[in-house]
Amino acid sequence: MPITTYLDLIKTQLGVNPANEFFYSQYFDSLVIFALFFILSELVVFISQKIVLSLTQKTKTEIDDLIVKKTNKPVSIILLLVGIRLALSPLNITQGIMDILEHIIGSLIVIMFTYIVIRIVDIIIENWFVKLAEKTESNLDDELLPILENFFGIFACIIALIAILSVWGVKVGPLLASLGIAGIAVAFALQTTLGNVFGGLSIILDKSVRIGDKIKLDSGIMGTVLHIGLRSTKVLTFDNELVTIPSGKLAESAILNFLQPNPQVRITIDFGVEYGSDTSKVRKIVIDTLNKIPAVLKEPHPKVMMTEMADFALKFRALFWVKEFDVKFDTKALATEEIYHDLIKAGIGIPFPTRTVYLKNSK
Repeated sequence: MPITTYLDLIKTQLGVNPANEFFYSQYFDSLVIFALFFILSELVVFISQKIVLSLTQKTKTEIDDLIVKKTNKPVSIILLLVGIRLALSPLNITQGIMDILEHIIGSLIVIMFTYIVIRIVDIIIENWFVKLAEKTESNLDDELLPILENFFGIFACIIALIAILSVWGVKVGPLLASLGIAGIAVAFALQTTLGNVFGGLSIILDKSVRIGDKIKLDSGIMGTVLHIGLRSTKVLTFDNELVTIPSGKLAESAILNFLQPNPQVRITIDFGVEYGSDTSKVRKIVIDTLNKIPAVLKEPHPKVMMTEMADFALKFRALFWVKEFDVKFDTKALATEEIYHDLIKAGIGIPFPTRTVYLKNSK
């Protein structure tokens, strides 16, 4: 039953004289309909702010409070748009103009509804999932949540656009088919960009590289990972130079990660002593030297082994561990210097390369 029929029944119950042209005019009906929905929209805002919000504030979570605050005005706007649409019905507007007005109002309702859905999802992600992600040790969820939020926003806008096209009478099926063909062409044109996007996703999902890791690539780039994005990854070298690497290339590279699976790093120092030296004494001196250095870990314990009887020296290798990559270079420099001094102090010679030349008399 049309809403104007209900209004006529109400006028009859109130005893309004049918001969009164103003109260039975189309303009009065339109004004009453708009006024009713305007009051209803304001009533929704009032109830949500004064009653519903006071109830949600008693709960332990803030999500419901934020949802009420962010959605009461858009809901009231939707009711007002519905009121405008119904208020136009009694008016003698030509069908062509009426169709355009209906399309415009319908499009605005779709936009407001999409806004409400996006805001609700954003509030849930930012105030629930983000807090859960902060409690986990993995950085994977911290990286994926912004991606998920942006993806949902884009997806909701696409759905809204399709709904608006339907409101305007556009046949969406053939349009989607043509967009699918165009999408294939765009995919070929953007295959490098898409490769970087999927490369970034694979890095995040595989957790082979995380923010803060110190890495070395097969290209020789070495530094600290500052940012991992869908398109590129930023690495700060030890010379304080920022290198931006396409995520697709990074995913295809051999990556040496100094912090995984644990931050402990092994250091190797090669040295040589002169022939005739007591090898057992050499090993004991070097191990004692390493144990005196605070940064050298006791477990795994340091090792010293003889590796070669070379042309001019007995070759040894010292192996020891430090707790993290940041102290590797300083500790190696200190250990090398201490080993040199302790060997000299013990009277063990460290030879340098020599070559004997025999001269044959031509006579």
